[in-house]
Amino acid sequence: MSLLLQKPGILTTVQDLGRNGYRRFGVNPGGAMDRAAARLINILLGNDDNEALLEMHFPAAELLFEAKATFAVGGGDFSPKLDSDAIENWRPMAAKKGSTLRFGGKASGNRAYLAVAGGFRLENWLGSSGTNLAAQIGGIDGRKLDAGDRLGFRKKTGKNKSVDSRRISTSILPPYSRFPTVRIIAGPEVQSLDKRGRASLVNHDFSILNNSNRMGFRLSGEPISLSKPIEMISSAVGFGTIQLLPDGQMIVLMADHQTTGGYPRVAHVISHDLPLLAQLGAGDKVAFHLIEASEAEELALEFERELSFFRIGCKFQAQSWAS
Repeated sequence: MSLLLQKPGILTTVQDLGRNGYRRFGVNPGGAMDRAAARLINILLGNDDNEALLEMHFPAAELLFEAKATFAVGGGDFSPKLDSDAIENWRPMAAKKGSTLRFGGKASGNRAYLAVAGGFRLENWLGSSGTNLAAQIGGIDGRKLDAGDRLGFRKKTGKNKSVDSRRISTSILPPYSRFPTVRIIAGPEVQSLDKRGRASLVNHDFSILNNSNRMGFRLSGEPISLSKPIEMISSAVGFGTIQLLPDGQMIVLMADHQTTGGYPRVAHVISHDLPLLAQLGAGDKVAFHLIEASEAEELALEFERELSFFRIGCKFQAQSWAS
């Protein structure tokens, strides 16, 4: 019972929600770039939110189901096809033994996720099976997946009416865009910006550069200016920290960010909007809107409430079919 990679795609890795709680030892969390997509399709399939899944960039992998399975695809829309039939994102699908999943073209987004009901059979390190490419740990030997790799299913799954009929409300799906307005809160060094720099941060848009990756998105736009030069000791950073580089341009730290950094932290992307940023690619644009921390907390809590309702609904439906 396994999933075989017939073609690996440009970058396919095993990911989950990361290794949390070890930054004091210098271990960065890592995990899926678009955590909302990862959680949603796992819940859709009746999995734990943190179940390992595949994160794919385009051109994406070609995958052969060596046993029947229920699966779902979410995040970026790479025009998936199961054998010759086009399928949709955000819906449970039943694959027969011998079925092939292919991705024909990038319609939107830059990272697609594939989860299977029951999850994959993988080893765990520090509470996670996610791949850390720099440290060469997690997933399969800490590397991107290659042709011939097999991911075993943790349990046998086939067609399941209680799963197949589930849907995700569009109200809970991230509103992806190639030019989103992403909400931020002020960072610890924002006061080091001069008046023009603070205005530029929220009044101009910024482009994602080609040398962006899972560690950080480099931005190009109106230079952000300081009131005077400052020197900093390395301080804690996180997923979504926006640092100001010496040339006046910014970098947004992403899932594989380091644990500390020595550049001014002018802002933080709120957790609720990180999925919008995570689906951007080179040439896409982003604008920033400053809000208060209390509003960011309420948005995060509201998303967790919606996920809880969705999770309860999936469990209730499963119990109804079983009775």
